[in-house]
Parts: sequence; C-alpha cells; structure tokens
Amino acid sequence: MSGFDLRSLAAPVIAAPMAGGPSTPELAAAATNAGGLGFLAAGYLTAEALADRIAAARALTSGPLGVNLFVPQPSAASRDPLHRYAISLEDDARRYGVRIGEPRFDDDQWAAKLEVVLDARPEVVSFTFGLPDEAECARFRDAGITTVATVTTLAEGELAVGCGIDAITAQGPGAGGHRGTLDPIASPATQPLGQLLRATTVGLKVPVIAAGGLMDAVDVADVLAFGAVAAQLGTAFLLSDEAGSSPVHRAALQDPDFTETVVTRCFSGRYARGLRNRFVDDHDADAPFGYPEVHYMTSPLRAAAVKAGDPHGVNVWAGTGFKKARTGPVADIVSALV
Repeated sequence: MSGFDLRSLAAPVIAAPMAGGPSTPELAAAATNAGGLGFLAAGYLTAEALADRIAAARALTSGPLGVNLFVPQPSAASRDPLHRYAISLEDDARRYGVRIGEPRFDDDQWAAKLEVVLDARPEVVSFTFGLPDEAECARFRDAGITTVATVTTLAEGELAVGCGIDAITAQGPGAGGHRGTLDPIASPATQPLGQLLRATTVGLKVPVIAAGGLMDAVDVADVLAFGAVAAQLGTAFLLSDEAGSSPVHRAALQDPDFTETVVTRCFSGRYARGLRNRFVDDHDADAPFGYPEVHYMTSPLRAAAVKAGDPHGVNVWAGTGFKKARTGPVADIVSALV
C-alpha cells in the first residue's frame, strides 16, 4: 500500500477520532507515543483550527498521526419535519434559557480541510459519512498519505475500494458516536463486528481496522484473530487524562444511574450511539433526518446543558462497553490493551 503501512504499528491500537472535544492533540500524540496511532477529528472545526491542532500534535510526537474528515453528503432534511422538531424542542429551550439554533446545511469546509491535510501530510487520513472521489484519493496517494474509509457493511467496503481507498475501518454496531453508514437515512447495519470482519477481511484486498464496542485486551485480541490489522477504540479513551471530554461527559460515563446506550438521531439528525437520557426519551421518536441541520438546531441546547452540568440534555456519546472505560494516562490504557 502507498504511504504509511497500518500493519507496522508496534501496538495495534488506534485512538479513534472523536469530534466535538474528546480528541485533543495531547490524546492523539500520547496514543502514537505509546506505539499505536492517534487520530485528530476534523469535524466541526474550522480549517484553520484543524491546521493548528495538527501542528500541536506534531510538536508532541515524532510518530505517525491520523486525521479524520467528515465527507459532505446531500441534505436529507426537509422543511416541515424540521419545523415540527423545533416546536418539540421548545420546552428544552425554556428549561435552559436559550434559543433553538437555526437549521442550516454546510459541507464542514470540506475543500479547505482537504488542502490542510495535503499541506500538513499526516501519515493517515480517514473518512466518515461518505467517500472521497477517485481524484481526491489520487491526490492523497501522490502526497504519500494512506487513506482509510469508515464502513459498516461489505458493500460499503467494496465502494470504498472502488474509489481507490488504501484501507478500511469496519465499524460494528457497538460503536459510540455517529455510525459510519454511507446512506444518511438508512437504518444502521446490525451485523455483529465479528461477522463484518470475516466478510471484509476475506472479501476486500486491503487492510481492515476493527472498530465498535472494543474496550479491553480480550476485545483487541479477538479482532486481531479475525484478521484485523489493528483495533480502533474511542470510548476506551474518553476518561483518559489527555482526552478533552467535558466534565459532564466524564461524570455520566461513571454514573451508575446510566445503564444503557441507544442509537438515535435526535441530537444531530444522523444515527449515533450514546447514553439513554431524558433528551433521548423525549425526542427519539419525533427526531427528523437531516445532518447537519438538526445538529445546529440542538447545539445551543446541548451547550447550555453542559454549562448547567446536566447530562440529560446533551449527547453523551458512548459505545456499548462504556462501563469498562478507565481513567489514567493514555499510555497506561494502551499498555493494558496489548
């Protein structure tokens, strides 16, 4: 494969990109310095902020780094469902004393971020929600950057390889945060990670990274035995010293009152897994499709809930194994995983 070989990691552990705060330069660098591969999450950042974070991580490690980009897709939103959802959110707005955000569509500065990554040349770039086109893949290949696509089915993996992608991340249903499903309105795949790994490692002629609900050394050993070249973990690092997880997020993950996760589109208009809380119970049934429009609508409510220290008004992204998340330095967590 061109660029960085994912099979060369001393520790076959990847710190997953987690947009919205948890993925800091310190977390990415610490994972790399522990022998794995740390990722920076470009989602929701400006192109300038992404460049700053890549530079900050580079200053903390001489090893490989990854950057994850959200690939823009056509809007799945329509006006009337968004309007009805705004009405249903009014009680939350009153509760926190804020206004509901304006639904809007943007492409997350896709073109500008491509240029940032091509200029900074991290060893790996990964894609979520969609796929780059063949010309974009070729630009990364020419720059010596290894490309990775997040997929949830063998069919999605075949599409990725057809675009010229170097490797895939096979994301199972236990993953915390947004599902990597390419179709923004399709029900997320429920095929167990083990079966997805069997299908993709046999059916695709590219390296496969395993992701979704992995939390401990047994999980890592299992996916490597299935043929994965590395295990990607996100929730396992949310309580680490270097993570940028909010105090509300950290407390909720350790709160015995939270017992289950659920896949919902009520926070962003796209399916994602997090702790079941009041907001989910109130809005899961009536939440419309529409990312990033719904994300922008709920953003002021979620920010106010965090400010108020209320875990019931914000997305607490977490995988199914969140109870196994441990505190401490990233280096210790990686060491325990391998």
